[in-house]
Amino acid sequence: MEASTKSYVKPSSVLPTEEFNETDMRLHWNKYAERLGQKGLKIMESILLINDPVLNGTRITYELPNEGSKLEFESQMFGLLGHLKGHLHNHDITIEVIVNEQAETKRTYNNQDRYNRFLEINPNIELLRSTFGLDLKD
Repeated sequence: MEASTKSYVKPSSVLPTEEFNETDMRLHWNKYAERLGQKGLKIMESILLINDPVLNGTRITYELPNEGSKLEFESQMFGLLGHLKGHLHNHDITIEVIVNEQAETKRTYNNQDRYNRFLEINPNIELLRSTFGLDLKD
């Protein structure tokens, strides 16, 4: 009876270690963040979306702006790690968290800031705005 209650752990040689790329990793990272947001964990969702994770082999490096967000991230990291390992079919994935208090988070606060950001991405927006006589309103 005692032997049957012990949990079975797969040997590490049986676990999959398929190749994956940074695009796939970011896709599943964002899906996990979205799922947390739908469950009501908005703080964790925003922490996951602060920066883009960087992939180096099977090590994911994630930069956060302060120690508080690092502690919150680490409290939920094993769920994220399990999600990534399962969906990317690679159980060698690790996550390294770096705190960079000098990191700037790019946030747009009003319509003018958003317009300037879109203008950086696509200068043709100015042509569209002037052609149709569009104006920015707060």
